[in-house]
Amino acid sequence: MPALNVEFTDRELEDLRQIAKERGTSMKALVREAAAADIARHRALQEGAEAFRRFFASHADEFAAAFPEDEPAAKGEGRAA
Repeated sequence: MPALNVEFTDRELEDLRQIAKERGTSMKALVREAAAADIARHRALQEGAEAFRRFFASHADEFAAAFPEDEPAAKGEGRAA
């Protein structure tokens, strides 16, 4: 299995030791669990953003009608340069 060396400050390392001890786990398991949780959170955010983009795109006309002031000005409209 691939591995990754991670550097911590002395304070961070001591905190990790203490947390691992309190949880009855190893430091390696603690760090791996934290990384895996962050990966899962990142994936969920990406999936949520993609679902929102699809929803918004499929309802673009409805949003435009409901919020006309948020629509970009058409070419030739707006302030003169």
